[in-house]
Amino acid sequence: MESPPVLLESKSSPMNLLNEMHQQRLLGHLCDVTVSVEYQGVRAEFVAHKAVLAATSKFFKEVFLNEKAVDGPRSNVFLNEVQVADFASFLEFVYTARVEVEEDRVQRMLEMAEKLKCLDLSETCFQLKKQMLESVLLELQNFSESQNSEEEGAAHPDVLPEAKAAAVAEAEQQPLDCPAARPGCGASPEVPAAKPKEKA
Repeated sequence: MESPPVLLESKSSPMNLLNEMHQQRLLGHLCDVTVSVEYQGVRAEFVAHKAVLAATSKFFKEVFLNEKAVDGPRSNVFLNEVQVADFASFLEFVYTARVEVEEDRVQRMLEMAEKLKCLDLSETCFQLKKQMLESVLLELQNFSESQNSEEEGAAHPDVLPEAKAAAVAEAEQQPLDCPAARPGCGASPEVPAAKPKEKA
């Protein structure tokens, strides 16, 4: 009687594989493609593995499956609508599944992911943009609520804090814009107003 099959599954293997491929790329080992990136006069070349690029980007998959056999050990791909820094971040993402970029570059990374048809990066950028938008909306909501509570406090003087109430009472006793010539304004209540001089 045969024993039932059991599943042997490694949780760490996918990350170990990515890490090893990333190290091989950084060292230039077993790389079989050079990607030349040029944007507004800035140019750079990146070496990578066709299998990794094809597995993560439908654009590269189409390029590699449709290319003719070349004599050299490496293929060459030219990109002229992608910034060098963005492509470097793209490579780091496809080899490590993570990359750190400035907030203002997230939109550019999303656009590049769509050009290169990289679904994982596109989805990651979209989710991050959604979180950033929710954060901004939450801040606006909190600001709006604090403004509303301040307006309600001003509309109901009986709910003013004691310090504000004392300041208002003091201002009412000695108004700043009161003309001194008007009787009872700016003078003590017990001092009578001066009488006009009689004509001789």
